[in-house]
Amino acid sequence: MREFHVFHKELSFETLGNKATYFEIRQECRDFVRETGIQDGILVVQSPHTTCAVFFEEMVHDFDALGDEYLQADLNKGLNQIFPKQLTYDDYYKYPGPVHRQFSADMGGAMATRPSALLNGDAHCKATLLGSDKTFIIKGGEIMTGEYGYIYFVDFDGNRSRKRKCLLCAMGG
Repeated sequence: MREFHVFHKELSFETLGNKATYFEIRQECRDFVRETGIQDGILVVQSPHTTCAVFFEEMVHDFDALGDEYLQADLNKGLNQIFPKQLTYDDYYKYPGPVHRQFSADMGGAMATRPSALLNGDAHCKATLLGSDKTFIIKGGEIMTGEYGYIYFVDFDGNRSRKRKCLLCAMGG
């Protein structure tokens, strides 16, 4: 019987700040699993940020004028129909309400320096819909993503560029 081990790693990213920013991270996840030596177990990929999501999709070879893969552009289009860009307070979105805006201002957050930065209710809803994490099976030391399956980390908050992180946890033996 193998020993059970748990390993953690943090990936860091800089978002663009003018649109949803996608990062394809399958190779980083593969490298991490190989570094751990785990042969059988699971890999959890998680965002600790509420406007970010982790998802599993086929990588395509075509890109639009904004640099997004076609499936990302299609995803953006569909999500924008469900959750259009938030442009003002108290219109389509209730978030952020007056109490949250005051909290942000009092804490020295976005409301204190750039009130429009909190116009990201759409980003929160999009990330909630896709989910903040994905779990993958590790078998024979490899992540079971198939030949064409890729792992993506995305930040839907295009109001400002930010430093973001993605957390990896591999468990098994």
